[in-house]
Amino acid sequence: MKAWKHFCTITKHRMSVCSICFKMGLYKQGLMHDLSKYSPSEFIPGAKYFVGYRSPNDLQRQAEGYSTAWLHHKGRNLHHFEYWTDYQIDESGRPDVRPVRMPVKYVAEMFADRIAACKTYKKDEYTIDDPLAYFMRGKHRANYMHADTEALLEHLLTKLSTDGEDATCKYIKTRVLKEGYDILK
Repeated sequence: MKAWKHFCTITKHRMSVCSICFKMGLYKQGLMHDLSKYSPSEFIPGAKYFVGYRSPNDLQRQAEGYSTAWLHHKGRNLHHFEYWTDYQIDESGRPDVRPVRMPVKYVAEMFADRIAACKTYKKDEYTIDDPLAYFMRGKHRANYMHADTEALLEHLLTKLSTDGEDATCKYIKTRVLKEGYDILK
């Protein structure tokens, strides 16, 4: 039963992201979003730790000290800022892991992902302020997100909370995907 509920939850989430991506003109990204969640590496732990009101990855992390599903997921899905880290050699010759700026189309997909996650877990209690509130609660932990990526995502989530989903998606489609990070200047 937990496996079926998990399947329904991830499918509902994917369909929500797909719908939002389509509004932004990101058809391929919408269709391809989170397909790795159906792989055994992610689906089995997801079903095992499924509760329906929060990410099973958090529960696996609490129980086991890390989430194998998340480690698999973030390494395959370019809409997660955690994917976008690289290293440079510091002055002492050691590798220094740093965030890199995400391509704008993946920031737009991350925007859609955050809305869909809030809709999926909050259900009827969802408001357009929830994605920004969630972002702000975790902002102090986002030291692995490039500063430009963080600024663009916050800009989009703020616009969502003031202008709504349709207007923000239109803004992303007509301006952000064309102007990129220059939109922040």
